[in-house]
Amino acid sequence: MFTDLNVFRTAHALAVHAGKHQAVVAQNMANADTPGYRAREIASFDQMLEVADTGNAMRASRARHLNGAPGGGPQWEITSPAAAADPNGNTVSIEKEMLKGVEIRRQHDQALAIYKSSLTILRTSLGRA
Repeated sequence: MFTDLNVFRTAHALAVHAGKHQAVVAQNMANADTPGYRAREIASFDQMLEVADTGNAMRASRARHLNGAPGGGPQWEITSPAAAADPNGNTVSIEKEMLKGVEIRRQHDQALAIYKSSLTILRTSLGRA
């Protein structure tokens, strides 16, 4: 009956993505004064979900998994988008990174709300409210 609860997997993936994104933003902010540092970014959750949506096919999640078959899990590709650089070559904007941090917090809170709501519905359906 409850063998495939994708809502829990999606909520988990959203929370993990928020955590990875927050780590990249924190690294950018930590290097805001480093000469020549290029701000980094990861793909949005929507883009990651589109790439990962390959049905129920088996995917390798790390090297040598499934006999080294390519693919697997979300690819946390970190890019350096084109941006205007300061005179020292740094492209980090503290203001933009702070706004990203707020958006990431909202994304994480959304993942937790989805998870809690789904858990409440599941408990109610089992008669364990």
